[in-house]
Amino acid sequence: MKINRQYYSNVLQQKLLPPIRRVSRNTLTFQQDSAAVHRAWDTIELLRSSTPDFIAPDMWPPNSADLNPVDYAIWSIMQQRVYQTRVHDIDELRQRLITVWCGLEQRAVDDVIDQWQRHLLVCVDAKGGRFQHNLGL
Repeated sequence: MKINRQYYSNVLQQKLLPPIRRVSRNTLTFQQDSAAVHRAWDTIELLRSSTPDFIAPDMWPPNSADLNPVDYAIWSIMQQRVYQTRVHDIDELRQRLITVWCGLEQRAVDDVIDQWQRHLLVCVDAKGGRFQHNLGL
């Protein structure tokens, strides 16, 4: 599935912003990385209108892997599947990555997004400091 502006906007409104609001205790500051869907005009407008302190794209720092479901979970699932057997060359690696990515079940993605709220809560409790060791992984 390709993540487009409409899909991302729906995920923001239905899956991400509600738990952010719950755990932020009205101290929400929202920032993202520079992915195209994050920088889309309608995404920026949605976030400006629905988050108290939205950090504009020109101020976004690098993203935190511990708060990015793709970084803390999806890539490890993919790595496990891609390297089940030895990879012989870059072309084979490229094809395996594409095959695994295209075969990734939506349920796996949804489960990871559902775990994201726990990561957010632990980050808030750590006041934005290091928190991975508090996740019990």
